[in-house]
Amino acid sequence: MADLTVSLSLLVGIVVFSEVARRTASYLFPNRTWIIYVLEFISTFQLCACTHELKLLAEVGRVEPQIGLTLTYLISVVHGLSFHGAICNPTGALEQLCRGTLTRRCALARISCQLIAAVVARLVMPRVWSLTLSDMHAQHTLMAFKCTNSPINAPLLQAAAVELSCAFVMHTAVSHVDKVEEKYRVHAIAAVITTLVYAGGHLTGAVFNPALAFSIQFPCPGNTSAEYSFVYWMGPILGMTGSLLLFDKVIPAISGKSTIPKHLNSNGLKKKKMK
Repeated sequence: MADLTVSLSLLVGIVVFSEVARRTASYLFPNRTWIIYVLEFISTFQLCACTHELKLLAEVGRVEPQIGLTLTYLISVVHGLSFHGAICNPTGALEQLCRGTLTRRCALARISCQLIAAVVARLVMPRVWSLTLSDMHAQHTLMAFKCTNSPINAPLLQAAAVELSCAFVMHTAVSHVDKVEEKYRVHAIAAVITTLVYAGGHLTGAVFNPALAFSIQFPCPGNTSAEYSFVYWMGPILGMTGSLLLFDKVIPAISGKSTIPKHLNSNGLKKKKMK
């Protein structure tokens, strides 16, 4: 319970720090077009840093699955309310590029910010754990902050299929979340994320986010970087592509009706071309 309390406090601290950084950046540079990339970096750092701590709770703290899923839902709600338009997922940026709501330059810049933030979170969290704020952090420090096992607990093709399926469901849900009453949208997406983690977490961790996987899964032993790339990068990209083709091309071609409102992008927000 003491470890859980410390981890909850740390999660709150990460979110508060990130929110202060976002508000400070927006206040100091209110009319700069590049501020969206700063917010993308900060929000992706928040996502990765919080997930590092949640993963540590599950693997080292041995927190009960029910508590882990509850924390996953709650932190997903917090992320959804605090990201302020940041995508925090390379496949999300690619999806908006395909839909024409992002330019190539903007999509590439956002993805670059996401990957840099993923690396920064991977470097910063061990420094936080080295403060040994809890017994769990002290134990992880003695392990030199290293994973002990591969996060992939299935054959590579099956693992890639899990990530593909999770990404397909997630992108489909996000693309159609506008059908849910606005005040419930964040909770709906958080529920989908929690369900996917419950369904596929024991096989791959159910990350379905290439930047997040690069931060929390790639440093683990047991598989090569190429194998991790196949599962955690190719899987989500193919899942996003499948969702995009099915609901933007195949179903409209058959029914003669678009399944995605033209005035909305993949976040359920009004479409605006980003340069």
